[in-house]
Amino acid sequence: MPRLALIATGGTIAGSGSQENYTAGVLGADVLLGAVAELRRLADWHVEQPFALDSRDMEPAHWLLLAARVQAMLDDPAIDGIVITHGTDTLEESAFALDLLLPAGKPVVLTAAMRPATSLSSDGPLNLLQAACVALHPAARERGVLVVANGLIIAAQQLRKTSTHAVEALQPQAGAAPLGQVIGEIVQLPPGQPPRSAPLQVQPGELPRVDILYAHAGATPDLIAACVAAGARGLVLALSGHGSIPQSWRPALAQARASSLQVVRATRISAGGVWPNCNEDDTANGWLAAGPLSPQQARVLLILALAGQAHPDPQPLSGLFARYHA
Repeated sequence: MPRLALIATGGTIAGSGSQENYTAGVLGADVLLGAVAELRRLADWHVEQPFALDSRDMEPAHWLLLAARVQAMLDDPAIDGIVITHGTDTLEESAFALDLLLPAGKPVVLTAAMRPATSLSSDGPLNLLQAACVALHPAARERGVLVVANGLIIAAQQLRKTSTHAVEALQPQAGAAPLGQVIGEIVQLPPGQPPRSAPLQVQPGELPRVDILYAHAGATPDLIAACVAAGARGLVLALSGHGSIPQSWRPALAQARASSLQVVRATRISAGGVWPNCNEDDTANGWLAAGPLSPQQARVLLILALAGQAHPDPQPLSGLFARYHA
């Protein structure tokens, strides 16, 4: 029988209470596993719980801890695949971070729920079962980190949370299709190309601070200076339109760049992305463009890229972001 690892981190899938009022991360990994009898029929299980959080409290340090535990499972020849349970609030950030930090190989599948485990019609048990089915599927190998929810198989880079309450909240980004789907326990996942990039090498120690600033009508530039003063090494701008920089922000951004702070243009718009030297002169200003990445995903990439700059063979930041411009 195949052997899967279940790594539980908390979230609504492990929550207790009603749909309207619950506490996330209350139930342990063994309880989640025991609630779905079919899981024991599919595989033997190795179970770990490195932390039990509401994912609103997930921090970048948790990404590194989680990546280390997953890497140990990838290195273990007795483990055939890894399933990770997580909260939906910051799932797109953690999934993308793991995709950047881990090599392609054995399936790594994250899943979550929009309804707590004790609520009526909880979506967690089926999501967990279907995530396990994907983790056992041959086509899930060499695909990078995947997310399975509501019958969809979604690449980590393309994951978006699109609703505050609907069970179908986890979707591919606007304009993208899921990689596949799961109907019952039947996995429909066509073979695909392995990810283009090698994992990022991150130096041990405290991760650099990167802030996100949300542009809006009348936004003032003093927050840019505040981020610099607070020690930020990077700034992701969730801008209007195609990454339009407010005129009032330009002097403050120039000063921030002069202090070696990295600036990434992203957009608060859900579709279309921000592309290099479109609508702004990124080359002349020393800015980066997020491409199709959401502001929160651009922040993940910038944090990990800056954390790896002391590596003997660092990859230029522009090259890292260019991976996602194709």
